[in-house]
Amino acid sequence: MHVDVLVAEIGSTTTVINVFDRIGSGNPEFIGQGQAPTSVLEGDVTVGLSGAIDDFKRKMEIDELKYDDMLATSSAAGGLKMTVHGLVYDMTVRAAKEAALGAGGIIKMVTAGKMRRTDLRKIKEIEPNIILIAGGVDYGERDTALYNLELVLSMGLKTPIIYAGNIENQEEVKLLCEEADVKLYLVENVYPKIDTLVIEPTRKVIQEAFEEHIIHAAGMQKVRELVNGPIIPTPGAVMETAKVLKNELGDLVIFDVGGATTDVHSVTEGTEEVSNILISPEPIAKRTVEGDLGVYVNANHVIDRITEEKLREEFEDFDELMANYKPIPITDREKEFVERLTLEAVETSLDRHAGKYRSLYAATGKKTVAEGKDLTAIKYIIGTGGALTRLPKREYILGKVKHDKATDKLYPGIHAKLLIDNDYIFASLGVLSKRYLDDAVLLMKKSLGMKNMEEICIQE
Repeated sequence: MHVDVLVAEIGSTTTVINVFDRIGSGNPEFIGQGQAPTSVLEGDVTVGLSGAIDDFKRKMEIDELKYDDMLATSSAAGGLKMTVHGLVYDMTVRAAKEAALGAGGIIKMVTAGKMRRTDLRKIKEIEPNIILIAGGVDYGERDTALYNLELVLSMGLKTPIIYAGNIENQEEVKLLCEEADVKLYLVENVYPKIDTLVIEPTRKVIQEAFEEHIIHAAGMQKVRELVNGPIIPTPGAVMETAKVLKNELGDLVIFDVGGATTDVHSVTEGTEEVSNILISPEPIAKRTVEGDLGVYVNANHVIDRITEEKLREEFEDFDELMANYKPIPITDREKEFVERLTLEAVETSLDRHAGKYRSLYAATGKKTVAEGKDLTAIKYIIGTGGALTRLPKREYILGKVKHDKATDKLYPGIHAKLLIDNDYIFASLGVLSKRYLDDAVLLMKKSLGMKNMEEICIQE
């Protein structure tokens, strides 16, 4: 078999390949998928990649697979580990953190203000792939960012630095990194003035830095030699899909429930009504990662949230279910149990991602303000990931994201439509969109079950 594009998703535990053909024809096709355990521990991730290709060939009953282009996403070797250092937590630190998460970064450490020796010790222990330094609005405070950079450079690490702070510091930052022989990426200030976030330039550079410097997993250099297109962090690829779909469909939120985490990606400007009372700015594209809300690796955390007592009331065979708990449920009863955990993960991640109304009291009386991400203008609620694409009650679970206006939370309204990434290919399509945008859009719509712009709602 000869196809146009193969996209490899190299995860920490599983490597998946998605195969696409008829690229550029106006009717691209998703051919199928293969998967195998990721082979980081064997010293070469290409072993897992070969296994995924072999799995695809077995499913398709073919002897050979040839392709013109190979693209890739990766979260192997612990993903894109980052530390973020800024001036004021609610301003520059928060802006830098939003940029890192949106690009697929895993934030291992955040500091605000001048760093201390104990902070440097933590950085050494973390061994980050990228260090992001920000601080100060443009032409404002300068010293903290420079102080923190000098401390970081004093450790002798060769970790790439992204500087996204006060532009007045750029020449000094450049000189310091040149003297220390450390790779530097200079980008626009993530917080150039009060109440203004500029995070897309930093997101773009984080993904470029990942591809250039961060492929540390065993055998990833071999993958780089095989790939003739971009390699980006897998969570960042899902965000790329979310942004592309926003341009096509309108405001949306994507829930990705996995074995280890639940990620939420929203792309929306919110409503003017909420924007007028928002006490601090929010990015248009926002990603949150809930590391305690996985339904396999972190299932115990989700069970603790629900409480074992309540689950025993709902599932009289609780002990048996836990004794036979698998990454992929097989029996109907096992699926029902995972559905219950998935519902908890979705509802909790929504609560953490979305903003809310607050009441402030002053001499002039009570005043209502808003803080956090406004999801009230969301038109589409989309499910991806293993749980929300394969479980029987996936639409029911996603439907719980909708709320009426009686709540103080800035949740999607009851008129938002539900969509499912039926082919489970959103991460692959995010990287595919970097080279074949039009084809990626068509494949996204196909996976969502869209035959035309009118048929975009799951029949409930």
